[in-house]
Amino acid sequence: MAKRMIQFIMNNSLLLLIGATAGLIWANLSPTSYYDLQHFKLLYNGLICYSLEGGGRVIDLHYLVNDMLMALFFAMAGKEVWEACLPGGALNNLRSAATPLFAAIGGMLGPALIYLLGAFMIGQYTSLASGWAIPCATDIAFSYLIARLVFGAGHPAIPFLLLLAIADDAMGLIILAVFYPQGDLLPLWLLLAVVGVGLGLVMRRLGVIHFGWYLLIPGTVSWIGFALAGLHPALGLLPIVPTMPHSHSDKHIFDWTALNLPDTLNHFEHSLKRPVDVVLGMFGLLNAGVIVSAAGAPTLLVLAGLLIGKPLGIWVASMFAAKVLKLGLPKGILSKDIFVVGCAASIGFTVALFVATVAFDPGSTQDAAKMGALASFVGAILTLIAARLLKIQKVMSDEQTPAHKGLHEAA
Repeated sequence: MAKRMIQFIMNNSLLLLIGATAGLIWANLSPTSYYDLQHFKLLYNGLICYSLEGGGRVIDLHYLVNDMLMALFFAMAGKEVWEACLPGGALNNLRSAATPLFAAIGGMLGPALIYLLGAFMIGQYTSLASGWAIPCATDIAFSYLIARLVFGAGHPAIPFLLLLAIADDAMGLIILAVFYPQGDLLPLWLLLAVVGVGLGLVMRRLGVIHFGWYLLIPGTVSWIGFALAGLHPALGLLPIVPTMPHSHSDKHIFDWTALNLPDTLNHFEHSLKRPVDVVLGMFGLLNAGVIVSAAGAPTLLVLAGLLIGKPLGIWVASMFAAKVLKLGLPKGILSKDIFVVGCAASIGFTVALFVATVAFDPGSTQDAAKMGALASFVGAILTLIAARLLKIQKVMSDEQTPAHKGLHEAA
């Protein structure tokens, strides 16, 4: 029984939720000890020099998790995006991917516009505008979980959501890199990332197949390059992902039959799934600890962007693509299904929480924005209500139409 419970927790990314809940409780019961936990010093001399003058950085627990270990999480997101862009991948097939791609764009624009408009209307545009990307995020794991609960395993809305989320991840990674630098930009240091890519290609040419060597050698070089260049180092493994040997078909992260695929890229993803779940639990513990009284204008703006802007943005963009551009909807999906998919996608949580930490400096504004990311779980309730009101038909069987099956495998 205990083993099954642990497996259930790991398979559904509940360690993140447990860690976030623990952090929230801890911070409100004992703020001082929680702060001491976040800034527990691990290295006093620093491993990496972050300035040309040779200054070092103190490595604390918060930096270890957010800037170093979370690189594995973003590498997994990058893996899904990369394989979707390969020949035969879901994003490479414009005919089947066009409407979900428009939906993903709408799912970015809608929340951003709602957030910025709200900030302008309350007269805090200048101080809060940098948080516009927080409500653009979609937590694919929790959104997938609630969508499966509403639609069932065999509904074509599930692969639509997954494809939308992959495109959302791709745009989110670009936004993090472009709009949220972690200091003065020094692009010359990105040559180290280029060197890392070169090393990865040489290793693949030499027949190196274990993913660990790609992370250890070219991955470290690329991570250092990102850190020194002023880009967020959590993105530092992304250039290395395409250098790993890979197959040209992927059954996505939630299909455990992919464990049997022999290529390095899938071995990387599924071998590190459990460790990354632990990292996400630590991330939740160290980042979700905000004082409840910190809730304020940023909280409401983030929630408005996610709970209003995300469903409307996805639905309007999908209808524009399907009706105006005549691209149509995937077989078996109705207009009302798209709206409920948008509601499921409104759970921002993980990535929204991460973006809040880089969009604002530590303090009351950042804490209030984090509260909005945490409260986005209300999106699950919104999804259940919308599904009930719109009388969504649940498809319990895993049997799929050929079109649905192809999209599901690609996503």
